[in-house]
Amino acid sequence: MLLINYSGIELECGCDEAGRGCLAGPVVAAAVILPSDFVCPKLNDSKQLSEKERNALRPVIEENALVWAVAAVDNFEIDRINILNASILAMHRAIDQLKMAPEFIIIDGNKFKPYKNIPYQTIVKGDGKYLSIAAASVLAKTHRDEMMVNLHTDFPFYNWDKNKAYPTKQHRDAIREYGTTPWHRMSFDLLGEKKLMVKRPRKPRKTRTNDSPELEF
Repeated sequence: MLLINYSGIELECGCDEAGRGCLAGPVVAAAVILPSDFVCPKLNDSKQLSEKERNALRPVIEENALVWAVAAVDNFEIDRINILNASILAMHRAIDQLKMAPEFIIIDGNKFKPYKNIPYQTIVKGDGKYLSIAAASVLAKTHRDEMMVNLHTDFPFYNWDKNKAYPTKQHRDAIREYGTTPWHRMSFDLLGEKKLMVKRPRKPRKTRTNDSPELEF
């Protein structure tokens, strides 16, 4: 069972993001402060839930949280500042929108940047340990999925209603055939070709002898 609190501080905010590994669209983050008596046995890391389960949990979280907010950083910003910085920026923007200021922040993962003067703690796999991070995970994921389904209407060839712009074979095949859209992250390895590149092995140094200089290649 997931824990309700890490710090012992009542107004503890959980943060998580969705869409870091996608080839197109924004990265979306959520910030959630839950009441101390919040109980939801079905809530878990969004990656461990089905789409149907996530969609069912979203209104439960939104209706029962003390406060919640969702924010995004678009693909142009991602290309400009990189995906890690964009993910953290999205979290900061989500916290900005909370109608109640948190007194402590817990974040899924191991990277974050200070938000104002509020103490925080990063927690690896925190979305499977703490309810507020799991709730943020579900909100970030469902809101981003909704955005990608809406974008699918304008760009149906890429099947974003199904793959949500993750690097599936189907998505990459569509990029090869139809090219990119204004929503694609141009700094990403869109076709997966960089992963296939194998660096040419470095030639070993020749053995140095008394009558020859050391040669490097």
